[in-house]
Amino acid sequence: MRPVLRSGSAAAVLGVATVAALAAWPVGVEPEPIELVGDVERGAYLARASGCIACHTNFEEGGAPLAGGAPLPTDFGTFYPPNITTDPDFGIGAWTVEDFARAVRQGIGPDGTPYYPTFTYPFYADFSDQDIADLWAAFQTVPPVAENAPSHDMVFPFDQRWGLKLWRAAYLDDPETEPVDGQSDVWNRGRELVRGATHCGACHTERNLAGARVLDAMFAGNDALPGGNDAPSIRPPDLIAGGWTVSNLAYALKTGITPSGDAFGGSMGEVVMYGTSFLTPADLEAMATYLLDSDVAGIEMAGVHATESEAD
Repeated sequence: MRPVLRSGSAAAVLGVATVAALAAWPVGVEPEPIELVGDVERGAYLARASGCIACHTNFEEGGAPLAGGAPLPTDFGTFYPPNITTDPDFGIGAWTVEDFARAVRQGIGPDGTPYYPTFTYPFYADFSDQDIADLWAAFQTVPPVAENAPSHDMVFPFDQRWGLKLWRAAYLDDPETEPVDGQSDVWNRGRELVRGATHCGACHTERNLAGARVLDAMFAGNDALPGGNDAPSIRPPDLIAGGWTVSNLAYALKTGITPSGDAFGGSMGEVVMYGTSFLTPADLEAMATYLLDSDVAGIEMAGVHATESEAD
């Protein structure tokens, strides 16, 4: 029995050492200093487009704007978006703009702790320094709320944040919002919004058992959203078959009214009410143009497979 015991002890020690190493393993990169002057109005617009208000406000309980706390039930546990008001103790009032940049673009807190990917930071990775400065300027106008949002209520082993470092290594991908040569400015602006700030793929893409998006199923729909909601396919053939046009899709993103006269409900209703309804007609047209282009699926999936081949 002694060799078995020794083997078991060695494995336990190795396991503890591995966990300790992962816990100490730094992730992300230190952001460069940001000294740009932010535009409050542009930052507020970008915050709306990015869903900050919708996610970080508990409307059902009458919560203050951006004070967090709205529960998001998932198979991994219940997430509670944090307070991101200017309160220095319970919000982000003690942060620097560089702390903010690291959180938004990399999903890492000021203390180096990685955030769960329910925070849609992977879609914001290409935000420019000016975008960050603008957002930061807008957030400085938010009144402080001295209330702590509830802590996440996670099931084991998902409550072990060090495991997020492995998740990031395996699944964190670039949003690919850069312009595509040969496409129009309108198409490229739509791509930038859809794949970036408005993060349509966060809901309209199937997830694997680890909670990561299945890139081969980009925009193909997801029937297992938190809270029992589902999101249909928004791939061009499916949108076109459903009677969507650039005009009525842009209108729906503005008003929540579909071509049949029905209204978006559930999470999509919130997306429109607190997000896309604030976008300009030009940006809504750009999003609709991109989503309805029959070449989108081929272009984007070719990019996915090219990336995978490069990785191999």
